[in-house]
Amino acid sequence: MNRPDLIRFCLSPLIGLAAAPAIAQPPAVVPTLPPSAPPVIAPPAVVTPPVPIPPLSAAQQAWLNNWLKGGAEQGLMARSKATASLSGDALVSAVLDRAKALSTGRVDTADFLDIWALRPATFDPRPGLARAIVEDRLPQWASGLTPPYSGYDGLRRGLAAYERIRDAGGWPVLNAKSAPDAVRKRLAIEDKSVQPGEALTDVLQRAQRRYGLNPTGLLDARTLKELNVPVEDRIAAIMANMERWRWMPRQLPVNRVQVNIAAAVLTVFEGDQPVTSMRAVTGSPDNATPMLTSSIHSIVVNPPWNVPSSIAKKELWPKGRAALLRQGYKIVGTPENGERIVQPAGPSSALGRLKFDFNNPFAVYLHDTPARAKFSSYDRLASHGCIRLEKPVPLAELMVQSDPKLAGKVQSLIDTGKTQRVQLPKEVAVYLLYWTAFASGNGTMNFRSDPYGWDKLLARKIEASSRRLDPTAAPAPTIASKD
Repeated sequence: MNRPDLIRFCLSPLIGLAAAPAIAQPPAVVPTLPPSAPPVIAPPAVVTPPVPIPPLSAAQQAWLNNWLKGGAEQGLMARSKATASLSGDALVSAVLDRAKALSTGRVDTADFLDIWALRPATFDPRPGLARAIVEDRLPQWASGLTPPYSGYDGLRRGLAAYERIRDAGGWPVLNAKSAPDAVRKRLAIEDKSVQPGEALTDVLQRAQRRYGLNPTGLLDARTLKELNVPVEDRIAAIMANMERWRWMPRQLPVNRVQVNIAAAVLTVFEGDQPVTSMRAVTGSPDNATPMLTSSIHSIVVNPPWNVPSSIAKKELWPKGRAALLRQGYKIVGTPENGERIVQPAGPSSALGRLKFDFNNPFAVYLHDTPARAKFSSYDRLASHGCIRLEKPVPLAELMVQSDPKLAGKVQSLIDTGKTQRVQLPKEVAVYLLYWTAFASGNGTMNFRSDPYGWDKLLARKIEASSRRLDPTAAPAPTIASKD
């Protein structure tokens, strides 16, 4: 689905409400009660009072004030300096706000883009804080607020490293004529494993792998572009990805499918361990794949493709009806009631032979494709929003292996040529995520391009929210350069 369709789909429930005229309501009818009947009194609404926060000792106040100074370390603000120590209600309010920001994100969900459909769970930090004060266990309480994932911890360490690089002056801008020694020196700023006398091609290949580029070992235009990304933008990417980790549930399903939209890679987890991965094709910058979580409930074998109207209007109708019919498309409906284009199931169908369905408001899904060439590319953001799969049959086999009637028979079902829906023996959780920064096992940061521009936007929202809501955040310069 392309972006106009996606926006129209998201807004369609609201269009009727916005356009509907006000309807005059009839006067209320008050029933007449018999003289002997007691008056009808509505029961009072039950309001649960907030958990009271016990008084803080002097030592606890000092510890919390010091803890509040660590907002920049957690990617909640950049270059911000803590103000004077807080006390009383102001301190409690700041601590509760920080706890919520660390647990579910600094940016309020009301300020999310619609396409950021991954929403954090609600969280009330008051009970935990009250208990920690009574038990004098504030450090233990605070350490449990951040996401319990190595991915988050790796970003936190990476943030500290790149802030040190920024504070040391960043890195120089290179060009195609830069001397090899200058290139090596630039690479060593991010790659501490660079050895004296090491072949420059080897160092460049490591950098290209970190950026998700073809590791040619040559200082080509794509590599230069990544090396010249300002350090402030790398910091913004790390902060944005830390925030997205805060949106994640505190416990993920042990069996799940994860798609990194930015890297165009799908990974299958079983028992919470990655068991296989494959290349994917995700949404182009003009047709972004949404962030969301859902459950794959069924697989359509030999699916037809009901062409979305926007794709039909832009890409197919201009070819002419005769050309479409020659290419095997069908035109359904009438000019009076509306026509739409359907591509029948078959080897040339845009959906290939398998479609993996999961409920979501964007009508996106995982699917096979007859266009295989893109999987050999390092630039695989080219779909209309759905996720095309490099190895759909093995993925389907994994999902049905617990059903003796289906295990090992996916290809046989395809070979029948019949369109049929196969219900999975057990639904499989699916996460569509947008990771553009992550740390490898040795702590080296890896980056992917920000194809949708979400990193800079989110980083600006994080800092704007911090300056607005966090009394410990002093005014700070913009952290991300604007396009």
